[in-house]
Amino acid sequence: MPAHGRSRRLAPVRRFVVADVSMEPALRAGQGLIGLRGFPARVGQIRCAPQPGTDRWVVKRVTRVVGDQMDLGSDNPKNAVDSRHFGSVPVSRSYLVILRVPLRLM
Repeated sequence: MPAHGRSRRLAPVRRFVVADVSMEPALRAGQGLIGLRGFPARVGQIRCAPQPGTDRWVVKRVTRVVGDQMDLGSDNPKNAVDSRHFGSVPVSRSYLVILRVPLRLM
Protein backbone atom coordinates (compact mmCIF):
# COMPACT_ATOMS: atom_id res chain seq x y z
CA MET A 1 0.00 0.00 0.00
CA PRO A 2 1.38 3.48 -0.82
CA ALA A 3 2.52 5.79 1.95
CA HIS A 4 -0.56 8.03 1.63
CA GLY A 5 -2.89 5.17 2.57
CA ARG A 6 -4.76 4.72 -0.71
CA SER A 7 -4.27 1.69 -2.92
CA ARG A 8 -3.17 2.43 -6.46
CA ARG A 9 -4.99 0.80 -9.33
CA LEU A 10 -3.14 0.47 -12.60
CA ALA A 11 -5.22 1.11 -15.70
CA PRO A 12 -5.15 -1.83 -18.11
CA VAL A 13 -3.40 -1.30 -21.42
CA ARG A 14 -4.78 -2.66 -24.70
CA ARG A 15 -3.64 -2.67 -28.33
CA PHE A 16 -6.03 -1.93 -31.20
CA VAL A 17 -5.73 -1.80 -34.99
CA VAL A 18 -7.83 0.63 -37.05
CA ALA A 19 -10.04 -1.44 -39.38
CA ASP A 20 -11.64 1.15 -41.68
CA VAL A 21 -11.53 4.72 -43.00
CA SER A 22 -14.14 6.24 -40.66
CA MET A 23 -11.51 8.24 -38.74
CA GLU A 24 -9.49 9.56 -41.70
CA PRO A 25 -7.52 11.78 -41.89
CA ALA A 26 -6.63 11.44 -38.17
CA LEU A 27 -6.28 7.64 -38.30
CA ARG A 28 -5.72 5.30 -41.24
CA ALA A 29 -6.81 1.72 -41.77
CA GLY A 30 -4.11 -0.66 -40.50
CA GLN A 31 -2.68 1.85 -38.04
CA GLY A 32 -1.97 0.58 -34.51
CA LEU A 33 -3.22 2.23 -31.33
CA ILE A 34 -2.43 1.83 -27.65
CA GLY A 35 -5.24 2.59 -25.20
CA LEU A 36 -5.52 3.00 -21.44
CA ARG A 37 -8.68 2.39 -19.46
CA GLY A 38 -9.76 4.30 -16.37
CA PHE A 39 -9.60 7.94 -17.45
CA PRO A 40 -12.48 10.43 -17.65
CA ALA A 41 -13.85 11.14 -21.12
CA ARG A 42 -13.57 14.60 -22.65
CA VAL A 43 -15.00 15.94 -25.87
CA GLY A 44 -12.42 15.67 -28.66
CA GLN A 45 -10.58 12.62 -27.32
CA ILE A 46 -10.12 9.56 -29.48
CA ARG A 47 -11.38 6.44 -27.72
CA CYS A 48 -11.88 2.75 -28.42
CA ALA A 49 -15.10 1.24 -27.11
CA PRO A 50 -17.19 -1.89 -27.65
CA GLN A 51 -19.93 -1.34 -30.23
CA PRO A 52 -23.27 -2.08 -28.54
CA GLY A 53 -25.01 -5.23 -29.76
CA THR A 54 -21.89 -6.67 -31.39
CA ASP A 55 -18.56 -8.22 -30.43
CA ARG A 56 -16.69 -5.49 -32.35
CA TRP A 57 -14.75 -2.52 -31.04
CA VAL A 58 -14.90 0.93 -32.61
CA VAL A 59 -12.41 3.78 -32.57
CA LYS A 60 -14.12 7.18 -32.59
CA ARG A 61 -13.90 10.74 -31.33
CA VAL A 62 -15.88 11.75 -28.22
CA THR A 63 -18.58 14.23 -29.26
CA ARG A 64 -20.54 14.51 -26.00
CA VAL A 65 -20.23 13.35 -22.39
CA VAL A 66 -23.25 13.13 -20.06
CA GLY A 67 -22.56 11.55 -16.69
CA ASP A 68 -20.98 8.15 -17.22
CA GLN A 69 -22.08 7.91 -20.88
CA MET A 70 -20.52 9.36 -24.02
CA ASP A 71 -21.42 9.80 -27.66
CA LEU A 72 -18.85 8.83 -30.27
CA GLY A 73 -18.55 10.29 -33.75
CA SER A 74 -16.52 9.62 -36.86
CA ASP A 75 -14.12 12.15 -38.40
CA ASN A 76 -15.19 10.81 -41.80
CA PRO A 77 -18.93 10.16 -41.19
CA LYS A 78 -19.87 9.06 -44.71
CA ASN A 79 -20.59 5.31 -44.52
CA ALA A 80 -19.48 5.19 -40.86
CA VAL A 81 -21.22 3.61 -37.88
CA ASP A 82 -21.10 5.67 -34.69
CA SER A 83 -23.38 6.93 -31.89
CA ARG A 84 -25.84 8.19 -34.50
CA HIS A 85 -26.56 4.49 -35.11
CA PHE A 86 -25.93 2.74 -31.77
CA GLY A 87 -26.43 5.51 -29.17
CA SER A 88 -24.32 6.39 -26.16
CA VAL A 89 -21.72 4.04 -24.68
CA PRO A 90 -20.37 3.74 -21.12
CA VAL A 91 -17.14 5.62 -20.43
CA SER A 92 -16.02 2.86 -18.04
CA ARG A 93 -15.70 0.30 -20.85
CA SER A 94 -13.69 2.55 -23.16
CA TYR A 95 -9.98 3.06 -23.68
CA LEU A 96 -8.34 6.45 -24.15
CA VAL A 97 -5.97 6.33 -27.14
CA ILE A 98 -2.58 7.45 -25.85
CA LEU A 99 -0.32 6.35 -28.71
CA ARG A 100 -0.77 6.14 -32.47
CA VAL A 101 1.67 3.83 -34.23
CA PRO A 102 2.61 5.13 -37.70
CA LEU A 103 1.64 2.85 -40.59
CA ARG A 104 5.27 2.56 -41.67
CA LEU A 105 6.07 0.84 -38.35
CA MET A 106 3.22 -1.67 -38.56
